[in-house]
Amino acid sequence: MNGRRVRVKICGLGSAEAARVAAEAGADAVGVVLARSRRQLAPEEARSVLAAVPPFVTRAGVLVNEPLERAAELARYLELDVIQLHGDESPDYCRALREMSGRRVIKAVRVAGPLGSAPVEAYASAGVDAILADTAVPGVAGGSGQTFDWSWVRPDEYVLPVILAGGLNADNVRRALSAVRPYGVDVSSGVETGGVKDPEKIRAFIAAVRAWECGGG
Repeated sequence: MNGRRVRVKICGLGSAEAARVAAEAGADAVGVVLARSRRQLAPEEARSVLAAVPPFVTRAGVLVNEPLERAAELARYLELDVIQLHGDESPDYCRALREMSGRRVIKAVRVAGPLGSAPVEAYASAGVDAILADTAVPGVAGGSGQTFDWSWVRPDEYVLPVILAGGLNADNVRRALSAVRPYGVDVSSGVETGGVKDPEKIRAFIAAVRAWECGGG
C-alpha cells in the first residue's frame, strides 16, 4: 500500500454524459472551463453539465483573469464548490474572491523550474485552499497536455496541498504519483480522444490512480 488517498479531478468536461462517466468511475471532482479555450463552455452549458454531477462529487469551475464580481457571480450561478484560477490572479484577488463568493479557491501555478515555497506561502496567507502545479507553456493557461520535470515540485515543503497537472494520462500517472506524492491529480487532455472526453480513458486513468494507492505503482 502507498498509504494515501489521491484525489482525482477530471477537468474540461463538455457534456453531461462525460460528467456521469467521471463520477461513476470514481472521480472525486469534475471541472468545467469557463475561460477562453477550445473547452470553454457558456455558463448555461456549464450549468447543464454540472447538473449531472451527483452529491459528494466536487464541482469546480476554471477561470482565467476574470473580473472579481463576475467570477463570484459565476460561482453562485453554477453552484460551484471550488473556483480554480489559472491566470495571473494575485493573492489579494484570491482572498477577495474567496470572501465574496464563499467558495474554496485553488490557484494554478505554472511550473518552469523548481517551485520554491515563497509563492505557495503567499497564496496560503490569502486563504487559498490548494495550489495546482501545471506546466508552463507560453500563451497557454492550462490543458496543454505537456509534462514538466516532476522533481521541481516538493509537496512536503509547502504549506498548501498540491494538485499535480500537466500531461498526465493512464500510462504515466503512477510514475508521477511515485515521484511527487501529491494530494491530488487533475487531468483533461490525457483522457480525450480527438479533443473529446473518452469514457474508457477516464476509467483507465482513475483505475491507474487507485492501483497506485494499493501499491501497484
